Amino acid sequence: MNLDENRFTSSAELQKPIPTSRGKSTTTWFALYGFLLISLALFAYVTGVLLGPLRLLLLDPPLFRRFNEDLVWYSGIPLVTGTMLISWDLFRNVTRIRQAKFVRSDPPANRFLTVALTAYNDERSISGAVQDFRAHPLVRRVIVISNNSQDRTMELAEQAGAIVFNETRQGYGACVHRALREALKFEDTELTVLCEGDLTFRALDLDKFLTYIPHADVVNGSRIVEQLQERDTQLSLYMHYGNLFAGKVLEMKHLGMVSLTDVGTTYKLCRNSTLRELMPLLDPRINLEFNAYFLDTALKAGVRIIECPVSFYPRVGTSKGGNVNNRIATRLGLRMLFGIFVDWKGFSHD
Repeated sequence: MNLDENRFTSSAELQKPIPTSRGKSTTTWFALYGFLLISLALFAYVTGVLLGPLRLLLLDPPLFRRFNEDLVWYSGIPLVTGTMLISWDLFRNVTRIRQAKFVRSDPPANRFLTVALTAYNDERSISGAVQDFRAHPLVRRVIVISNNSQDRTMELAEQAGAIVFNETRQGYGACVHRALREALKFEDTELTVLCEGDLTFRALDLDKFLTYIPHADVVNGSRIVEQLQERDTQLSLYMHYGNLFAGKVLEMKHLGMVSLTDVGTTYKLCRNSTLRELMPLLDPRINLEFNAYFLDTALKAGVRIIECPVSFYPRVGTSKGGNVNNRIATRLGLRMLFGIFVDWKGFSHD
């Protein structure tokens, strides 16, 4: 039987070196602000439509009718403008980025892991989290960074076999920054896992991360997979789709470079070589927005990021972050969006 040679890759092509360099950093600002304008236009249009029944109830007063009609009519201006801005970036930048893309295959020579867990008053969960990660055959050590915990978090983490530090500067960003700094001090591992010590994430997903890491510099976990969410987690329906929206906004900022569905996940696997380049760029004063800030900063630097679906479980203990309730999650989400659209420096002193 004759085979169509064009359908198969020759052995000579397979032996060619596969490129491992990062893509050039490109921020698609036109697409980002075009997306913002389209979102505002749709909001204005829907608001205008919903005001229609109210007009009838008020017997259609002239001023209200004029406002209602103008709101619907003029919503077309930001809609058309936003579409033009997105089209500009799509044809000018994204097409060029996509034409230059390639599938990277660069397996790390050393697959052993250093796991860094952040913790704040997590005495109910920290022992289980440390034991879970230490039981994985590729984990060389577990580091726990307590952020001025007032309970027995540090004591119990040490008893469970972790290397324990206390970060005295209060704030999630400071705690993460310290965790990454401590992990980079170990030269027998080339990969660092960042996670939390509240048992919302498990070591079982490390094998998934390791499957993805040959193709990336950072593998970022995504909780936005319905089948991988345990019941009664803190990720409400509102937060689920809020994270998805924020992920797509950040993706729009770096269109053609990344696919994102979740910007709030702590759980990620990083190459140490990449972290050493990123650390001077990261401001530890950024607080609860740090994960979205980390991704944005990395993408600006041309870091290749791939998402990996991870399992998400109910938190053991009390939440101290942005998932306490929908009100706090909304505030955090708006701060993330401000950082993406405008600047992260406004939060560097919180």
